[in-house]
Amino acid sequence: MDLTNIPADRPVLIAGPTASGKSELALRIAERDGGVIVNADASQVYACWRVVTARPTAEDESRAPHRLYGHLSHDAPYSAGHWLREVAPLLTGPERPIIVGGTGLYFLALTEGMAEIPATPAPVRAEADLMSLEALSAELDAETCARIDMQNRARVQRAWEVLRATGRPLAQWQDDTPPPLLPPEACTALVVEAERDWLEARIRHRFSRMMAAGALEEARAMQSRYDPALPSCKAIGVPELMAHLRGELTVEETAERASIATRQYAKRQRTWFRARMSQWLKLVPEP
Repeated sequence: MDLTNIPADRPVLIAGPTASGKSELALRIAERDGGVIVNADASQVYACWRVVTARPTAEDESRAPHRLYGHLSHDAPYSAGHWLREVAPLLTGPERPIIVGGTGLYFLALTEGMAEIPATPAPVRAEADLMSLEALSAELDAETCARIDMQNRARVQRAWEVLRATGRPLAQWQDDTPPPLLPPEACTALVVEAERDWLEARIRHRFSRMMAAGALEEARAMQSRYDPALPSCKAIGVPELMAHLRGELTVEETAERASIATRQYAKRQRTWFRARMSQWLKLVPEP
């Protein structure tokens, strides 16, 4: 990846699919030109998962300052709105932010603005938790469906909850969005375009490295607190590791299923980034 054309005086955004080398790129930029690395990954905010979510290691964190990594308990509520409020003061801090991650919604909220939607009442959330993805999807309007990943339950459920709680479709709320905190013209916005076979090869080897680094121990430490309904417990690989600890999967089956889930997630990310970040600068990883 060529870093020579990245200005040293502007915020940098780095989006890309899982396992595409985003974090290392952020570190290289920070070490070359300075800056604070800011997390934009919905799973890496939780303290309980460092290895499983491929959070920066302690060694990585010694190379440059990092923010919004592992700062929440496993049961803390968190959304794009929470993230946007936390990232706002970092945009005007003493060090330029290098914002990196794979949660596209965070980047869109930052660069395109985010609708100020009221919080979902607990009874509405409880009702949605009991519904199937198909039932939730069936009640959404066509415009909202066109804007979100309809295979992502969390996104579909959020859209349904907004509709039920406010009486207005999510798309209408989005159309009333205030100005963004960081418009694209005020930063260097990069998206990693990883070739499919190259990325899948990296994913296949990733889980074995995670197991060697302590992923199973992380899962075992969380076993008594595991709740599949919590966002923190939906991190890729966590359900498979928990199934292994319950004796339902062998190590080999756990690795295979976790790798498949990761590849499926990466495919959804690549599709989403192509559709929603077509104007961002493209970076192709080095072989």
